[in-house]
Amino acid sequence: MSSEPPREVSPRRLAREWALRILYQIEVGRREPQEVIEEALEIAQLEPGIANYMRELVNGVLSHQTTELDPLIEQFARGWTLDRMPVIDRNVLRIALYELRYQPTVPTRVIVNEAVELAKKYSTAQSGRFVNGLLRAAAQAVRESSE
Repeated sequence: MSSEPPREVSPRRLAREWALRILYQIEVGRREPQEVIEEALEIAQLEPGIANYMRELVNGVLSHQTTELDPLIEQFARGWTLDRMPVIDRNVLRIALYELRYQPTVPTRVIVNEAVELAKKYSTAQSGRFVNGLLRAAAQAVRESSE
């Protein structure tokens, strides 16, 4: 057992984790987005800044999922189709690609690292490597096209 105190979770990581949970519930449970968001806000008791960023991520992903994010995933996921990917991986990638495109002040390496950590924490043993590889391939194209 380590004598070091547990590391505190950054506010944005917390927002990303809750966004991932919400997107998972929406996709798997086929539930109304606003209903799931409100439920999560009641449970999580997030600070306003964290709640706002979480909402922005969820609404941004949902707004751009079919027209932009999913086609990007398919473009860079060599040998994989969306329906073959674990639900968690799909949604981690959607969040990260949304941030790469629409959050230019967040450094690319931070977005990629956060996505990899989420995939490792919530998905399969191979998910971290898969997410890392896809995002590294997509990041340059996504960031260049949004400038």
